[in-house]
Amino acid sequence: MNRFKRSRTVGESRGCRSGFTLIELLVVIAIVAVLIAILLPAVQQARSAARRTQCLNNLKQIVLALHNFHDANQKFPPARLITFREQHVSNMDGKEPALDEPSWVGHILPYLEQSALADQWDLYKPYGVQPQAVRMQSVGAFACPERRAASKLVTGDTWTTVLAPCGCPIGQQFVPAGWVTDYVGNQGDNSPGARGLETDFFWGGRGTGVLISSRPKLKARASEFDPPELEPGWMDQITISDVRDGTSNTLLLGESHVPEGKLSKAPWNGPAMLGRYLTNFCRVGGPGIPIAHNARDTRASVYSFGSWHAEVSQFAFVDGSARALGTSVSTQVLASLCNRSDGLRFEGY
Repeated sequence: MNRFKRSRTVGESRGCRSGFTLIELLVVIAIVAVLIAILLPAVQQARSAARRTQCLNNLKQIVLALHNFHDANQKFPPARLITFREQHVSNMDGKEPALDEPSWVGHILPYLEQSALADQWDLYKPYGVQPQAVRMQSVGAFACPERRAASKLVTGDTWTTVLAPCGCPIGQQFVPAGWVTDYVGNQGDNSPGARGLETDFFWGGRGTGVLISSRPKLKARASEFDPPELEPGWMDQITISDVRDGTSNTLLLGESHVPEGKLSKAPWNGPAMLGRYLTNFCRVGGPGIPIAHNARDTRASVYSFGSWHAEVSQFAFVDGSARALGTSVSTQVLASLCNRSDGLRFEGY
């Protein structure tokens, strides 16, 4: 008889146990949920910061193209070509000469490595006579990643209500399809009035900014009833030397205010190359026209700058720098930043 007995292990005496109990599993799930709750905002902030950096890089790329255009032509491109006259809504298809020609965006395409696309545009013929396939070709550098992918920079044919600077509707117009932009030029401040004068920013206005509306050069007409025909070039030209307030104190372009639900919808975000509608490619700033706080800001207007970034809107200055401005910048300071030669300079904005 064996004098020694094999001692039983704990597992043999009490039974083997594998896996977690229900309580232990719930504790692990709770810990994981807490960690996710702690880390998710940090991940979202990191992604938002990356999108903001990409947006700033887009602005730098566009402002560099504008400077290269200036170096080659000794002037900045016009915001648009427009004759100063009473009839501004005489035709609804984007085919009216001296009103519907492509905006400043088209002038800088060769300097954005888009020469092939630029060759398909005639900058001195109305938007509506350009091939539709060309009008729908977007450029990725004009998309803010906080809003959308570059492939979404298009809009179809639509009807829109045209708004005066006061926000008052002044009629319905057809807007032909095309590609849109999240970055718009600085047309100036909102002095001295709303509309009707050559110095006003709306319809007839040349603007106090840097990318301004200009009168086109017109060929001689056999009769006053003949439609105008444009020559290459434009009359009202802005150069670096015209920015008398200093290139580091004057805006060149920035992000456009587009409310939620209004992306790729005129007049907030219509075709960037259609010169008839100023808000598609330029904005202004000043009393009554603040930088929008966010995409839900109802106090900002269709003429305002603004972004979908938290608490800031990003701009490029005439000196070639690009940086964010807080959305709480006063409208008086904003007006001075938009006006190239008002004689005012502010520090610490």
